[in-house]
Amino acid sequence: AYDGEYRDLVFRSMLALRLLVFPPTGAILAAVTTSLPEDPGGERNWDYRYCWLRDASMTIDALLHLGFATEAEAFLGWLLHATRLTRPELQVLYDVHGRTRHATEVLDHLAGYRGSRPVRVGNEAVDQLQLDLYGEVLRAARSFVQRGGKLDRAEAGLLADLGETVCRDWERPDNGIWEVRGERHHYTHSKAMCWIALRCLLDLAADGHVTPRRDRQEVEAVMDRIRERTDREGWDDGLGSYVAWYGSREVDAALLLLGLQGYLEPDSDRMEATQRAVRDRLDDHGMLRRYRYDDGLPGTEGAFGICAFWEAQLLARQRRLDEACRRFEHAAAFANDLGLFAEEIDPESGRLLGNFPQAFTHIGLVSAASEIARARGRPPESRARRPTSTEAEGRP
Repeated sequence: AYDGEYRDLVFRSMLALRLLVFPPTGAILAAVTTSLPEDPGGERNWDYRYCWLRDASMTIDALLHLGFATEAEAFLGWLLHATRLTRPELQVLYDVHGRTRHATEVLDHLAGYRGSRPVRVGNEAVDQLQLDLYGEVLRAARSFVQRGGKLDRAEAGLLADLGETVCRDWERPDNGIWEVRGERHHYTHSKAMCWIALRCLLDLAADGHVTPRRDRQEVEAVMDRIRERTDREGWDDGLGSYVAWYGSREVDAALLLLGLQGYLEPDSDRMEATQRAVRDRLDDHGMLRRYRYDDGLPGTEGAFGICAFWEAQLLARQRRLDEACRRFEHAAAFANDLGLFAEEIDPESGRLLGNFPQAFTHIGLVSAASEIARARGRPPESRARRPTSTEAEGRP
């Protein structure tokens, strides 16, 4: 069983993540609610009752690190089914049955939670381009096979197709991880994840799991172009930091992932400088905002739960354990009495904001706690089984 740091919180989060799995298909929901507000009384209300490929892939990666391979295998099967009409491109989100199109509407007859309108059904992010998805899916697949999973021919073919899409489309601007509406940009995180997608593709190929559509030298040449441009245009000498998108002077919390997902070494000079810039610019009472730039929407939002856990995870990977634990414990203190989190937090009042329970935040908690345990020399991997109800409640 899991025997690392913060055992009770980890088991509560694992239980929440497993309950967000839709067993008939293997889809993993972002949340089970719609239109719980990020800005009470405002318009930042979204329907999260869908499977976001990014969130689901991160969930699988977190569960695999704890030995839960069954869910990973089910998700890969669902992914193959869901993408049959869009491959080799990935859609941002799908419903639990893998359907690609769904109506988006506003339920005007409902007042909304605490007067927060509109109440929405459907999510317009379905039409966005988010290039980081390819890296997340290929990372999850690599984690799956590294832990003994087997890919069938159709799954291997899908992954090869995804790699080819990255080679073809990486130079396109996109909407980024934060689903910003309006003008697309060349988001630094998206480009880094394209590089990571191809790194994972080559790793899978080297072990005989996937046959890429191009030879290794061609894929490596694309990786070199991605890195050269990203390190040149995604870095600002004046700020001494990577920036949110090419040519901007903004930062966002997704830049922390450059040191967690394998684009940069966690303790490299550029990663540590970027980490400082993110903390300096996005700090909110010890938590982190995901960004502070104009996103084209009215109102404001709270601190983003997963971002604080990303920082704690990165600190642990840098062996800065005291800082990692302080950041982790500060963020974990905002859980409700059941150990559950929403997407966002008002760090002044402690109020949970947005849809609930939110997979993204619980993914961050599990990943950060596991990293702290590894840094202390206590590997967190559990046996491949479900937590018992007693363990899930945090009882010895």
